[in-house]
Amino acid sequence: MNVLVIGSGGREHALCWALNQSKNLNKIYCSPGNAGTAKISINVDIDQSNFENLENFIKKNKIDLVIVGPEKPLVEGIVDFLEQKNIKVFGPNKYSSKLEGSKTFTKLICDEYNIPTAKYKIIKNKNDLLNIHNEFSLPIVVKADGLAAGKGVYICNTKHTFDKAINEIFGGKFGQANKILVEEFLDGEEMSFFIISDGKTFKFFGTAQDHKKVGEGDVGQNTGGMGSYSPSRLENKILEKKILDRIIKPTFQALKNKKNEYKGFLYAGLMIVKNEPYLIEYNVRMGDPECQTILPRLKTDFFEIIYSCINQNLEEINIEWLDQKSLCIVLCSLGYPEDYKNLIPIKNLNNLSLKNNEFIFHAGTKLHDGEIISNGGRVLNFTTLSNNFRSSRVNAINLINNLNWENGFFRKDIGFKVIDK
Repeated sequence: MNVLVIGSGGREHALCWALNQSKNLNKIYCSPGNAGTAKISINVDIDQSNFENLENFIKKNKIDLVIVGPEKPLVEGIVDFLEQKNIKVFGPNKYSSKLEGSKTFTKLICDEYNIPTAKYKIIKNKNDLLNIHNEFSLPIVVKADGLAAGKGVYICNTKHTFDKAINEIFGGKFGQANKILVEEFLDGEEMSFFIISDGKTFKFFGTAQDHKKVGEGDVGQNTGGMGSYSPSRLENKILEKKILDRIIKPTFQALKNKKNEYKGFLYAGLMIVKNEPYLIEYNVRMGDPECQTILPRLKTDFFEIIYSCINQNLEEINIEWLDQKSLCIVLCSLGYPEDYKNLIPIKNLNNLSLKNNEFIFHAGTKLHDGEIISNGGRVLNFTTLSNNFRSSRVNAINLINNLNWENGFFRKDIGFKVIDK
């Protein structure tokens, strides 16, 4: 069988890597891919938003299955388009993708189905802000309603930072903004909780903890993710049942009541407060860099899991995991998440020797005249597995130090809540 993975980041490299472990595949294509996917798949440069060109390529190259990595084409309706053309595709349709595409859409579902979440208010203009400080005490969370590449969330400790957040979002920093979400701040520990669904059945697909802040100790600006580890230290069967019963099942029931089946990955960003889960946000795909920590722990054939979802027989698959700790550190371009230089050679990459439990997933890279160069803010993902998180972090840092890329920086404290405390 031939498979096309859509996307260009570390998540998509990890997806291609996992698919490449299967004996059931003939060719793997990645569009547009990066320098890492080029080693294990065939990169094709097609605009993700040009559905017609994708359709032509799929039919010409006899693609049997399309797997959509990033959120933007999902929100734009790529699944609906391909299904109308009788092309098998893994991912949620346009309506279901509103769970990520509109934070207010998700909040209204929470209201109707009693899903635990933070108290909130939808702001449509600055007049709606007149009494906001009487309704919410500092710190206040401010969110862009639409897609923001993981960066549209502000935790405001002062009125000044609150005003700045409002002005930046309404000013178009993350695209046109007609609505803003203002939330109470929940004091707890974050958890990324994943499930996979075939439209009839869903199954647990791991947990992770992302590190969004650019600086060590979780300080500074939000990024697309500086690293992650899996499983979350909070993972346990009692909490899992609460999450499934109070959050995931009611959400799927809400979609079902609108005559929508959810097919694909669903990523619940949660805040755990005194062992009780609260929904912070949904993402309608695997996280990045969470995907790069979760997939190396998977024992079951990844392609078989995906294909079972396409055929709606996920119930027959037993998903098994390695009993190891996975940790990922993201190597970024100097200056990220603000100004940084692109097209910088990464000279020692091919000289690194990787053990069986060590992986380098490319994110912002591309090939130029046979040389690997940087092509983004988040450049490389160093993932290692071991029996404990400390060893995993030490091994990942050693790999980065051996690379010795002068244009890069990384957080040395990924996993500090489970390692250093």
